[in-house]
Amino acid sequence: MSLPRLNAPAPDFTLLDQDGKSHTLSYHRESWVLLYFYPKDDTPGCTKEACSMRDSLPDFGTLKAKVFGVSVDTVASHKKFADKYQLPFTLLADPEKEVVKLYGVAGPLMARRTSFLIDPGGVVKKIYEDVNPVTHAKDVLADLARLTG
Repeated sequence: MSLPRLNAPAPDFTLLDQDGKSHTLSYHRESWVLLYFYPKDDTPGCTKEACSMRDSLPDFGTLKAKVFGVSVDTVASHKKFADKYQLPFTLLADPEKEVVKLYGVAGPLMARRTSFLIDPGGVVKKIYEDVNPVTHAKDVLADLARLTG
């Protein structure tokens, strides 16, 4: 499947988070959503990206944006990863690879590092395909400030 199109509705889905709680994307329409797909819990690049999101979370909150990380890891793996690095945002488990396929980011074994910035109306406003794990949070925050300012 190919990537969702810019200015088109973001495909809806429901997945479990690191605590086993169900999340449906369309239930978060009151705010901006950064949906970031990453390859694997507790690997060097993914840890840098997650910690950067963690450290930038207050700025996302100021801009009324929620952060959701998605990988094909399990709920238990996400729980361990979130606890180890004190990640205060939602990690969604997609071990069946349904959502990574829906969003066109499925690699042979894991998700490709790709993100989608979704507006409060559920529309994809920005797609990030060449993500730098270290600067990604700041790049998204700059775009959010521009889009909401």
